[in-house]
Amino acid sequence: MLDANWKKGRGKLGIFAPLMGTWTCETESELGAVSCTRCFEAVLDRKFVRLEANWLIGQDGRRYDEFCLFGTGGDKQIHFWSFNSDGKRSEGWLSAAPDIHPEALCFEADMDAGRARQVYWPEADGFGWAVESRTKRGWNRFVEHQYRRQETR
Repeated sequence: MLDANWKKGRGKLGIFAPLMGTWTCETESELGAVSCTRCFEAVLDRKFVRLEANWLIGQDGRRYDEFCLFGTGGDKQIHFWSFNSDGKRSEGWLSAAPDIHPEALCFEADMDAGRARQVYWPEADGFGWAVESRTKRGWNRFVEHQYRRQETR
């Protein structure tokens, strides 16, 4: 069922309308407590959407940061270009994940270890996000978060 807050905007990048703004997640992981903030904003004359994600991991507060641009590639389709604080980078394309949610935003990329995808889907008071790797049996989820809109002060 489509959440009322998951409404697309106009144009090719209108698919990002439900994600625009700043979102936070607090969860537990194998490495301890994780706090992540994701900020989506239109940039470069609204021709791209920039994602800045900042993670604090474990008791020592280890940082992991991502800078990503989403926009139209040379083939006129939606692509992404991601750069991470560990020196890794990836690029990929808009895909679909009807197995997760009919309105999910899915982005796939071919990585050194094989095909991977990250997926955003609507939840009652925010959105879900997951990273999965492709296996012979399907998709293997290894990270999942639930994000809520950051309260303004």
